[in-house]
Amino acid sequence: MSHDLLSVISVSLPLLLFSAAVRAEEPARFTNRLASEKSPYLLQHAHNPVNWYAWGPEAFEKAKKEDKPILLSIGYSTCHWCHVMEEESFENTRTAEIMNEHFISIKVDREERPDLDHVYMGYVMATTGSGGWPMTVFLTPDKKPFYGGTYFPPEDRFGMPGFPNLLKFIADAWKNRREEIVKSADSAVSYLQAERQASGTGPGSLTADRLLSDGSEQLAERFDPHWGGFGRAPKFPMGHALSYLLRVWNRGKNPKALEMVEITLQKMSEGGLMDQLGGGFHRYSTDERWFLPHFEKMLYDQALLTRAYLEAYQATGDARYAKVAKGTLDYVLREMTSPDGAFFSAQDADSPDPEDPSKKREGAYYVWKEEEIRKILPEKEAGIILYRYGASKEGNVTQDPQEEFKSQNVLFIAHSLPETASHFKMGEKETEIILDKSKGILLKYRLKRPAPHLDDKILADWNGLMISAFAMASTILDEPRYQEAAAKAADFISSRLTDKQGTLLHRYRDHEARIAATLDDYAFMGEAYLELYEASFDERWLKKALETAQAMIQFFWDEKEGGFFLTSHGAERLITRPKVAYDGAVPSGNSVATLNLLRLNRLTGNRRFQEYAEKNLKVFSEEMSAQPTGFCQMLIAMDFAKGPSYEIILAAEKSDGIFQAMRRELYSRFIPNKTVLWNRTGKEYPPVGGKTTAYICRNYACELPVTDLDQMKKILGEIKR
Repeated sequence: MSHDLLSVISVSLPLLLFSAAVRAEEPARFTNRLASEKSPYLLQHAHNPVNWYAWGPEAFEKAKKEDKPILLSIGYSTCHWCHVMEEESFENTRTAEIMNEHFISIKVDREERPDLDHVYMGYVMATTGSGGWPMTVFLTPDKKPFYGGTYFPPEDRFGMPGFPNLLKFIADAWKNRREEIVKSADSAVSYLQAERQASGTGPGSLTADRLLSDGSEQLAERFDPHWGGFGRAPKFPMGHALSYLLRVWNRGKNPKALEMVEITLQKMSEGGLMDQLGGGFHRYSTDERWFLPHFEKMLYDQALLTRAYLEAYQATGDARYAKVAKGTLDYVLREMTSPDGAFFSAQDADSPDPEDPSKKREGAYYVWKEEEIRKILPEKEAGIILYRYGASKEGNVTQDPQEEFKSQNVLFIAHSLPETASHFKMGEKETEIILDKSKGILLKYRLKRPAPHLDDKILADWNGLMISAFAMASTILDEPRYQEAAAKAADFISSRLTDKQGTLLHRYRDHEARIAATLDDYAFMGEAYLELYEASFDERWLKKALETAQAMIQFFWDEKEGGFFLTSHGAERLITRPKVAYDGAVPSGNSVATLNLLRLNRLTGNRRFQEYAEKNLKVFSEEMSAQPTGFCQMLIAMDFAKGPSYEIILAAEKSDGIFQAMRRELYSRFIPNKTVLWNRTGKEYPPVGGKTTAYICRNYACELPVTDLDQMKKILGEIKR
């Protein structure tokens, strides 16, 4: 399809090369239409010399009136290469002149408009074989794509066209080869629409057992047995893939699954991927050993990895996993939580250089010089910290071709606690106390450094993931403050991120709630309400979960073919309407929705929820059969649907000591396919003899009620994997 134009451009570009390279110059101070937007990303570009528009009718009418193609640029505020392209191209007045003369330029925050990002990323992936941000796509005035890519350098480099040269060629092609462009754009739209129609067309040939095992086998083929993780560098955390593997292990059919999870979780928490001082995880590792990260921190990674560490703690009882989860949650509370209790989106990888705040560099906030640590800490404590975390005078970043980290140290676990204690001829407990105190001093010092940019917009979907993690942690770790944090955030979303009719919206920032919610917003907030109910037994959260599921079915369900669309029935019509089940960095809305519906069926007995869930699994089973590892969250839902599932009812008029003891026992164990209900009425499943009573049911068939904690432990211990 549009490969034709791509080949024409790649062949013709050499004829259009400038005789001299385009040099960046100091940008003048301008103000464009983005200054009135709320998105931190759009506001970052509000003073470019480019005549940027936000996505909307004004831009499209202008493009049609002036007969110009649209230059669509999609990114997000904490994106390193977005910053690079802005500095090299969008702040360059000569490049801006070309854009302003020949194009209508539109900026989109991919986190505000995931629907647009998904549609046009699909095009870029199809035509180039890869994707990422910043993403640049050229469109006809009726929004049809005809050429696209990701980052473009300011001059021809490494086989990539320089951005000014590309702009000139596209402008010339629009003027002199319009028929070819229109044909390419029409082909692109036809392809994207056909791809959407092919998605979710019917049952695949593999059974649930086979799909569940195939996914783990494919992950095992890519598993790094030494450093953990899957595939080669760069390595991404893949929290939901680890949660899926724990369920495979729980079935007792693949003992290697737990090994893959444990090695990965341990190595990630020992590397620079985890912030060794402040807690939380960076986006991904640039190397195979989780040492040198890309330093941005995303809210969704904190949520998904917290869940994986919590579940690993349940499965193994290893307190190290609980400690990592607590450190991550405490980081979110400290640095990613608004005064109103909702959670911010991200922190940037780049930050001002402490030695020269006028310049930014990646990781500046997080890395250390040896001499700096020695100045802050007493000699003994400094020596222990430097040994434990592998810091040296020369710096510990050995692969640094751009010399970004010269003499700098990324803190990682270079030596275990026993090794450190032995090296300094100390006891482990004493060593641990010194390490914790010294880390606190360094963290307090670091908090005074110029901080990375904080993307403080509040997204319903990402907040849903984080609320779920806090609610889970409150039960598994028996930490009431985590439940309070989850409830406060959920109250914010349900009261402030809605329109006048009470319909969920996607984004809140600067006192403004706006942008139509997607399936992910409904699915992830639905999961959050379910987790909050099981953490607190406050029935208002179960009511909210039910309302959210019903609205999700009403607004997003495809009555003709099944499955949930990404956008609601009343949303803006794009060139294609996505229906997504693939689990990327964040699980898909379809995957999370399926599990929500299964859980609601068990909690309420409403068969309708089960039917929608089963239909959804069938709709996407063909895609899952082709690539199981791309659907780890959907496989988690399939694991629940296949069963056995456990319905556990705690019957009691009040929360007494035995009630709390039984509840703690339930959540200390890894029983993933369970729902827990508090029955206070005494009508059905009543307390026996007025005592707190547990009813433990498997696929709706219940054991005899128990009022004794030891008897309950015995029954739970007999639940076979």
